[in-house]
Amino acid sequence: MTKGQIEAKISEAIIKFEKDYMGRGPVETRTFIIEDLVVVRLKGVLTPAEEQLTKTKDGAELIKKTRALLIEEGKTLLANMIFEITGIKILSLHTDVSTKTGERVIVFTLKKKYE
Repeated sequence: MTKGQIEAKISEAIIKFEKDYMGRGPVETRTFIIEDLVVVRLKGVLTPAEEQLTKTKDGAELIKKTRALLIEEGKTLLANMIFEITGIKILSLHTDVSTKTGERVIVFTLKKKYE
């Protein structure tokens, strides 16, 4: 498979993860493989209820904490998914969600460069 096809497969798998594990899929997902990094950008991840919570500082912080905890709990699933698609294990996973734009970024650090 080409790098573009691998990136598309990762995007599809992340969308499925978001729907199955988080309860709602993103509006748009793009994946980029850059040497030993897999960068996934998801747009439109916030639920309508979360969008209401973003109107307060405490609500925005609650969303960030909750989403970070959910991803941490699903880390093994995500790591296995990336390994199945790329054939490379991950070293680490980093993520953040913007409560202003409704975007989430997930960065996987691979054990070696993707060739």
